Amino acid sequence: MQREFQFYIVPTPIGNMSDITLRAIDVLKNVDIIACEDTRTTQNILNHYNIKTKTISYHKFNEKSKVEQIINQLKNGTKIALVSDAGTPMICDPGSILIKELIKNNITITSLAGPCAIPTFLSQVPRGTELFTFAGFFPKTTQKAEELLTNFSSSNLVFYESPNRLIDTLKLIKTIRGTANVTIGRELTKLYEEVITDSVDNL
Repeated sequence: MQREFQFYIVPTPIGNMSDITLRAIDVLKNVDIIACEDTRTTQNILNHYNIKTKTISYHKFNEKSKVEQIINQLKNGTKIALVSDAGTPMICDPGSILIKELIKNNITITSLAGPCAIPTFLSQVPRGTELFTFAGFFPKTTQKAEELLTNFSSSNLVFYESPNRLIDTLKLIKTIRGTANVTIGRELTKLYEEVITDSVDNL
């Protein structure tokens, strides 16, 4: 009989600590190791829910070196969960290299449903169509940013942006897309959550 390896992708709250699911808490309590983007950030969640599971770091700077170790542990019967600092792993977070290798090694991946900034944000945005393009983090170079806005000028474009760059990005959107309506969201699920939809000029 083929041995079952247990690897879980576990979403964590994007802000409000109460948004974690019961299943996520159960999995995090019962795995042997939690691979974290930042162990200090994850520890805050674990402490809040009295979860004592061991944590290891797994982030974009060490993911290549950690893959073999994690796969060997899984093959030896260790149950492992992957979390990011907030939201659902693999959505603008580390994990792609690991997932690719898990599939190569025929290791089953169980993904839990849970918090993710994109659908949380979009559920508050009036749209004429369900179609949208998620571009991850907005490009830092003007040329790539202009290419992105031009290539998707006729569709809903969703991306992450730094508050420090927001005004410049809005000016670029106005240049490329004219009178487009824009929605900006910040501090989602937190005390000072704000989502505003208006013309790019007004924003």
